[in-house]
Amino acid sequence: MRKVIAATNITIDGVYDHTEGLPDGEIHQHYADLLDNAGVILYGRKTYELMQYWQTVLTNPSGDKTANKFAIAIDRIPKIVFSHTLKDTGWDSAKLATKSLDDLVRDLKQQSGKDIFVGSRSLIMQLMNLYLIDEYQLCIHPVVAGKGSPLFDNVNDRTILKLTRTKTFSNGAIILYYEPTVK
Repeated sequence: MRKVIAATNITIDGVYDHTEGLPDGEIHQHYADLLDNAGVILYGRKTYELMQYWQTVLTNPSGDKTANKFAIAIDRIPKIVFSHTLKDTGWDSAKLATKSLDDLVRDLKQQSGKDIFVGSRSLIMQLMNLYLIDEYQLCIHPVVAGKGSPLFDNVNDRTILKLTRTKTFSNGAIILYYEPTVK
């Protein structure tokens, strides 16, 4: 059975905002490796549109080899986008969801293959409330945003997580790997 992994970036004050982090070569390399070992990534419309930036890096590579490698990895991985407004994804490796999040994830979990990653706050919250997340990978950046949306908002039930490992980056970011203790 495939695992559902919520992998995301937050600030030290818990704000979910991809533009507030401090991505560097080491973090880009980590996420490129992560995507190379994933089967699919699920996005909501807002995060998906933000991630489309990486298509420009594919056509105009940057001077940063790890950013270029991440662009290749994000381009290659199949993406499923949940949106009521998008009519086309504009990306060959992305398609719009045709099932509900609950049904799609339950179906994907039963299939063989690599893990299912979730990269959008709204989807993480929905899947958390459905008890469908098997692992949380929270990359905490050493930034206090001071404002913005907290990652964990509108959670139905108290959730206890077990820390399974950590990974520290030279820029001060840290990834905390958690598993829910009760489903």
